[in-house]
Amino acid sequence: MLTTPTRTPRARLGALLPLAVTLGGAALAQTEAPKLDTGDTAWMIVASAMVLLMTPGLAFFYGGLSRTQSVLNTMMMSVVCIGLVGVLWMLGGYSIAFAPGGNAFFSGLSNAGFSGLAGQLTGTIPSYIFAAFQAMFAIIAVALISGAVIERMRFGAFVLFGGLWSLLIYAPLAHWVWNADGWLFKMGALDFAGGTVIHIAAGVSGLVAASVLGARIGFPKTAHVPHNVPFVLLGAGLLWFGWMGFNAGSALAANQTAALAFMTTLIAPAAAMLTWLGLESVRNGKPTAVGAATGLVVGLVAITPACAFVSPAASVIVGVLGAAASFAAVQMKNRVKADDALDVFACHGVAGIVGAVLTGALAFTTGSGKPWGEQMLIQLIGVVAAIVWTGLGTFILLKLVGLVMPLRVPVGQEIAGIDISAHSEQGYSDSETGLGAPVFVGGD
Repeated sequence: MLTTPTRTPRARLGALLPLAVTLGGAALAQTEAPKLDTGDTAWMIVASAMVLLMTPGLAFFYGGLSRTQSVLNTMMMSVVCIGLVGVLWMLGGYSIAFAPGGNAFFSGLSNAGFSGLAGQLTGTIPSYIFAAFQAMFAIIAVALISGAVIERMRFGAFVLFGGLWSLLIYAPLAHWVWNADGWLFKMGALDFAGGTVIHIAAGVSGLVAASVLGARIGFPKTAHVPHNVPFVLLGAGLLWFGWMGFNAGSALAANQTAALAFMTTLIAPAAAMLTWLGLESVRNGKPTAVGAATGLVVGLVAITPACAFVSPAASVIVGVLGAAASFAAVQMKNRVKADDALDVFACHGVAGIVGAVLTGALAFTTGSGKPWGEQMLIQLIGVVAAIVWTGLGTFILLKLVGLVMPLRVPVGQEIAGIDISAHSEQGYSDSETGLGAPVFVGGD
């Protein structure tokens, strides 16, 4: 018999209370010591690997949407996050987010370098596995931002900004929402797998970054069409596969909560895809492959915070409304001065906001959360806090990085494409620069 999740045993609380006990942290007592469960451990190893695959999947998704002569740079902005954030998460990011003994806004550095995790348990799994699973979330959060600034941001500037953002913006926000000491956690904010922490954060940060950098040359009069639609479909498929581990893995156990999250992560994106294709057909006359891929990704974003807090039937509502809101936001893109190249805010920020709000509105379908009105207010507070924190933080970090190096590539490099100037490589031998033709890369 399915036991629906409630406020108390939700995944992060189930993770962090054992963490506090086993690592000498906060005050909530356990009646018995946690025990290693090999089934839960095996599932979480698989789920972590699935989430890791999402970042290369995102690289294909974003790469297919870019121009031919910048496809490698676009993909590299995602791929480099695996190395960059993976190391930074070990050095300090994990500790800032999840170390015991912190305050309402951030933890200390007692777990820096993963110190103190050896031989310890988080719930029923090794703490090393919990830290690895969370690393995958931190990695893709930075990679998502890149879609807003492709084809014009210097690779080195993005790497420096991404590293600072991961440590100073993402890790504290994760602490607020998922650590038992965090102020939003204590308030009762519901975010099962990262709608606030990842998608609202990345969407808002992407919009701010696009505003700071300025529009691509020719925007909005010059069309920037996807160069490889099969890449987009491949990337979307890999994202959906990995997202099953992303959401169901957030239960931190192979249990009924994971099963519910898995099911809603199937249903909501399916409903979102159909909604997007329907809206596209009405507006433009034909459904498109890019529309199908975009719709399913938007559905995945919207269901992420709600996946274990709403019923399968309610997840259809989340998918439909998330897709409708994001579709409308994409149509209004040209009215906004910021050139968010791949609609990171429209697809991740807007769908993340809708998903966070609908989590509060529909949590009653599984008996989760606080009374309806109270939970809705808490969700709105969480959304506003994430928008303000990530928006201001991103603006400040970009201005600081700009003092160290130029944020934007020279005009000549932008026109010719960044692949050659940034990486000395081309995605295709017959790319738009021509077979063996000289490539103008401009000056520094």
